[in-house]
Amino acid sequence: MKKIITFAGSNSSNSINKKLASYAASLVGNAETTVLDLNNFKLPIYSIDIEKERGIPENAVKFLDNLRSGDGIIISLAEYNGAYTSVFKNLFDWLSRAERKNWLGKPMLLMATSLGPRGGLSVLDIATGRFPRHDANIVATFSLPNFKANFKDRRISNPELDSALRVQVKLFENSL
Repeated sequence: MKKIITFAGSNSSNSINKKLASYAASLVGNAETTVLDLNNFKLPIYSIDIEKERGIPENAVKFLDNLRSGDGIIISLAEYNGAYTSVFKNLFDWLSRAERKNWLGKPMLLMATSLGPRGGLSVLDIATGRFPRHDANIVATFSLPNFKANFKDRRISNPELDSALRVQVKLFENSL
């Protein structure tokens, strides 16, 4: 059985991206899923001075250990002002200091959703350009627009969008 690590790039207690990531992970066959919550990995704001003084924070090491333990990674990134959320960017900064190639070459399904019609496409564009430099093996991507209109009862309610996600999940699953 494969182990999938999934999380949202958000610290919202009601994260729509966590809901999407969890749903996508539930579609992967014959897999055990660990859903990480960024709220459980509090970190100081990255600073070279803090790193020199205290080293890499324990929570960054724990998060990286979770990534190491999985066979694949599913992420759904929240988008604030067209970019990563501050909590995700800070985690990413610490992870890359602990392990420069922090995505570890693991197959990745990279997603985003938002309340608007672009579905987080700006943050997906940033991540698809940046993550490979950190050894991301992005095998599939998906954007869900208009979350409130297209996600109901813990699943994508729009049949065309649900089908599109399932195609991407199958690509991810076949890469494990």
